[in-house]
Amino acid sequence: MKTFISDLSKREFSDRERITAKSIRPSILYEIQKEHPEFTQTCALAVSELNRFRQKYIANYLAQEIGELDELEKTVLSSLQNHKTLTDKIGEPDADEKTTIGQRLADRVASFGGSWTFIILFGFFLFCWIGMNVFVLTTKPFDPYPFILLNLILSCIAAMQAPVIMMSQNRQDEKDRERAKKDYMTNLKSELEIRMLHEKIDHLIMNQQHELLEIQKVQIEMMNDILRKIK
Repeated sequence: MKTFISDLSKREFSDRERITAKSIRPSILYEIQKEHPEFTQTCALAVSELNRFRQKYIANYLAQEIGELDELEKTVLSSLQNHKTLTDKIGEPDADEKTTIGQRLADRVASFGGSWTFIILFGFFLFCWIGMNVFVLTTKPFDPYPFILLNLILSCIAAMQAPVIMMSQNRQDEKDRERAKKDYMTNLKSELEIRMLHEKIDHLIMNQQHELLEIQKVQIEMMNDILRKIK
């Protein structure tokens, strides 16, 4: 198998991985020359070495656009460098593993309190309470009009239900923030992957153009030889 020596690391690579400096984008070449000033237009390196500088260029781009990289951006860059997906790192955790009994109870109370079942049952309870004190126990009702005991019960239920529902709502907000982080990480990785894909496509186009020019030169030389033989 044909090999070559990288001018960057002085290591031996397969010739199929050879990339000439002329075919590298100026922005990536600038990153390489910052670390290796001796790397000129006549030099060559391997694809794996070029990918390292591509990722470094993307990291610098993120630092300029966003500022200091936080854990989300570092996770995305790590997945790019290791050629892994983000599904393992941003998978949905089991809700029962990270919630307490009180949190699960708050979720169930909030779910039941916001359902038609609760509205119908509570309406039936109010109707029975008022009916008992107005129509059934007319002579000696246990809670006569204006239903002071009923108002006390309703106030206690509202006072207890409101903070329980707020607890559940706060947990839902935390879940929404986590989903937003995961969406951001996925979108950021997609954008960076597209940037790298454009870089690779541009590189392929430049290489193909160079190869086509070489083929045309060889064909012209062959045609000239044929013309000379004919003459």
